[in-house]
Amino acid sequence: MNLETLLTQKVKEVIFNEFSMELPAVEFQPTRKDFEGDITVMVFPMLRHIKGNPVKIGEQIGAFLKKEVDAVSDYNVIQGFLNVVIDDAYYLDFFNGIKNDSAYGFVTELGKEGVMVEYSSPNTNKPLHLGHIRNNLLGYSVAEILKASGKKVYKTQIINDRGIHICKSMLAWQRFGNGETPESTSLKGDKLVGNYYVAFDKAYKKQVAQKIAGGIDPKVAEKEAPILLEAQEMLQKWEAGDEQVVALWKTMNGWVYKGFEETYKNLGVDFDTLYYESDTYLLGKDVVTEGLQKGVFYRKDDGSVWIDLTDEGLDEKIVLRSDGTAVYMTQDIGTAIQRIKDRPDVGGMVYTVGNEQDYHFKVLFLILKKLGYEWAQSLYHLSYGMVDLPSGKMKSREGTVVDADDLMIDMTRTAAEISEDLGKLEGYSETEKQDLYKMIGLGALKYYILKVDPKKRILFNPEESVDFQGNTGPFIQYTYARIQSILRKAEELDLQDFDDLTGQTGNDLHGAVGPNELLLGQTAGLHPKEKELIKQLQLFPETVQLAAENLSPALIANYTYDLVKEFNSFYQQVSILGEEDVEKKLLRVQLSRKVGEVIKSAFGLLGIEVPDRM
Repeated sequence: MNLETLLTQKVKEVIFNEFSMELPAVEFQPTRKDFEGDITVMVFPMLRHIKGNPVKIGEQIGAFLKKEVDAVSDYNVIQGFLNVVIDDAYYLDFFNGIKNDSAYGFVTELGKEGVMVEYSSPNTNKPLHLGHIRNNLLGYSVAEILKASGKKVYKTQIINDRGIHICKSMLAWQRFGNGETPESTSLKGDKLVGNYYVAFDKAYKKQVAQKIAGGIDPKVAEKEAPILLEAQEMLQKWEAGDEQVVALWKTMNGWVYKGFEETYKNLGVDFDTLYYESDTYLLGKDVVTEGLQKGVFYRKDDGSVWIDLTDEGLDEKIVLRSDGTAVYMTQDIGTAIQRIKDRPDVGGMVYTVGNEQDYHFKVLFLILKKLGYEWAQSLYHLSYGMVDLPSGKMKSREGTVVDADDLMIDMTRTAAEISEDLGKLEGYSETEKQDLYKMIGLGALKYYILKVDPKKRILFNPEESVDFQGNTGPFIQYTYARIQSILRKAEELDLQDFDDLTGQTGNDLHGAVGPNELLLGQTAGLHPKEKELIKQLQLFPETVQLAAENLSPALIANYTYDLVKEFNSFYQQVSILGEEDVEKKLLRVQLSRKVGEVIKSAFGLLGIEVPDRM
């Protein structure tokens, strides 16, 4: 039983004894820094259920806790706040219980029911950009957090590899490409294809402008531009299985897939299964037929099939056109059902998609519920805000997006410039420097994006993200590296008194740096900064679970920052290797080691690496 649970039980007991009232809940908060205590019991909320003076009630509860709970050494009451002082022994026992646990904070035995997390899901007519980076980082991190919380997780994406936008790139390559390939141009395949998407848009706008200049209505001109009509004809040929069109489609998509793989590898994300829209766009049509028979859908006079969701505060939604072709909603219905068929142990899905699709997913989930799928109760849209730059909004068709690969290169370059200015890399080989620059640059990018609540829009500032001070990835990475430096120095020390402490001979501090069976701090009390650091470590398992429940990597990111701030305060005010008392020195070394382990674990959930030296 954890301490808060025990305190809750005892507070309810004393309230029942004194007031014959079963208190529904007990509220706690950390004790303010300017008061003595570790945990504060909130008395004021109790006054909704019992009558009395809050100070007197606090005194009654405090006296009872001090008598009944071994961990409570003292208390004080300030107005309606009962500040409870927890004995050092409790924190020492806790630390000794976790210091050798390499998986601390994680649930290592996974549940039988799986959850599928979808992210990335790009179009094959352009490279990945900054918006995709937020999508990938969120989806990957949420998957890792769910796994750490005890869930069996499958990472997936659906690749949008068909449709008019794909044909636009294909047609532009036919028109303007002169047979060039990624090999002949030394361009990544996704960039090459993306260039032709932009080329199509330029040619299209030019044709529209010419028609308007010739006196044609702008709306008509937009629909009748010859290059657009050709792209539409190409799509019809693809759907009819035209050999030449399909062959070109396979070739150009192949170029894009290789480019995507390289970007995913550099970004550090992966997938367990892939779905392709070219395979799934016909899925769902049979489901619509079944839904018609069940009365879930209805057919209009023109033959189109709809669902009426007005009773649920939504509108009517088409699921099949009058010519019998499917819409995106139909495809998504079929794909969801297919995924459960492919992974029967999946009991829920998380869709990582921007907030412009909020309404789409409300409709999708509601339709699946109406169709009677139990797992539809466990579908979640991880809706996130867009990423803006100081220069404004990105537009793919106009070629004004921030390319994901270019951004990662720029982040590495920025990290290099700042690191060299700070002069922190003496003794590094050039290869070691480049590896570190990439680690810092990507860590800065990932942390800057993931520390923000997913629902909020982000204004991304690359230089601000690589700052070595404040709530940034490099600041946390630097603290981890500092801890590793402490541990290396500790290994070099020879402590004569260590033999007396352990009852062994021939020992040095090396044994204290790694996990060992020595119970630390049994004869010495805790420094206030040691206690605060242990308190922060206590919060890690709870934070992992909260982040999983809320699908929010931001909770992990900001917990890690709080832990690092607490460690740096400890580091500045408490002597670690300079401490003369051997037992205290060992405790502080092990405490530093554990903080480093938790930083590494937490950052691993965010997909961020940490350097041993920096």
